[in-house]
Amino acid sequence: MLDNAQIKQIINDFQDPSTEIKLGETNPGIMVAEESGKQIVSVVLRYPVKGYIDELNQSLTAALQQAGADNVNVVVSSEIIKHKVQQGVQALDNIKNIIAVGSGKGGVGKSTTSANLALALAAEGASVGVLDADIYGPSQPRMLGANRRPESPDGKSMNPVDSYGIQTMSIGFLIDEEEPMIWRGPMVTQALQQLLGETNWKDLDYLIIDLPPGTGDIQLTLSQKVPVSGAVIVTTPQDISLLDARKAYKMFEKVKVPVLGIVENMSTHICSKCGHEEHIFGEGGGKRMAEQYNLNLLGSLPLDIKIREDADSGKPSVVTDPDADISMAYRHIARRVGARLAMQSKDYSAAFPNIVIKND
Repeated sequence: MLDNAQIKQIINDFQDPSTEIKLGETNPGIMVAEESGKQIVSVVLRYPVKGYIDELNQSLTAALQQAGADNVNVVVSSEIIKHKVQQGVQALDNIKNIIAVGSGKGGVGKSTTSANLALALAAEGASVGVLDADIYGPSQPRMLGANRRPESPDGKSMNPVDSYGIQTMSIGFLIDEEEPMIWRGPMVTQALQQLLGETNWKDLDYLIIDLPPGTGDIQLTLSQKVPVSGAVIVTTPQDISLLDARKAYKMFEKVKVPVLGIVENMSTHICSKCGHEEHIFGEGGGKRMAEQYNLNLLGSLPLDIKIREDADSGKPSVVTDPDADISMAYRHIARRVGARLAMQSKDYSAAFPNIVIKND
């Protein structure tokens, strides 16, 4: 029989095959109890793993048995915790973690990736929301099939629109789809703050913010007033996309928002007729950028007409065909995003009391 310290060391040294990260690096909670001569090992992971929890249970049990544990049972569960945000920005009570998804330029599939990433995190067991921060060109209402106005219980705040089990909010819910937003910068940033702060988000583990292209007013407001735990950069292998993706990375770096990794979209195209694979936009660009800046390549997604058709129809790939290869690719990326965020520092602000000085 292994002692508690040995069991915890084996668990911490185990590399999650889905994220390629040792569990100990993600700060899991590990408890060992004995029942009728049997060791019950409870492992609480800080990222969602619903899609392969049975596999993890079996793999960890096998690892302990191989090390000499005769009568042991492993029970894996998930509990998402709140992580540290930028200094001087107050975290939100009802949202544990905000993840910004940016690209630096348009046309790389950032909004499609944001929608499917949110749905993939939800499929893995997390409570997830999406905030469409593209005030000029909101696309999440169409992509998520949620073209309806949000309800307001008090005339001052709005309930998020539910779509496929995730909470969503967008300026697109409040205006006609073809109505142009002819607003100056201050109005746009105020609208973003209202969409975030005046929405009645309900106990979210993750809020995905779909950023507009560029590094302008919205991004500056995000860095200064919105508590962001981490960022994901979406790019294609094309050099021009990588150039703007580097600008996005530099922006997040300057405002002290940790970049969790890079998603390479449209990495390859496979002909639906003959099966020929071709790197239309170049090859390995995302990997080279990840290596250059010591970032993580979270995953690669193909240039596939199905992804586009699903998004245009308001039924993203992850919900249209949950078991398809494309959906599994998104879920793989979601697990890696969750695990990379779990490696960040925990938010301890709630542990400290407020100090009030009064003059007698």
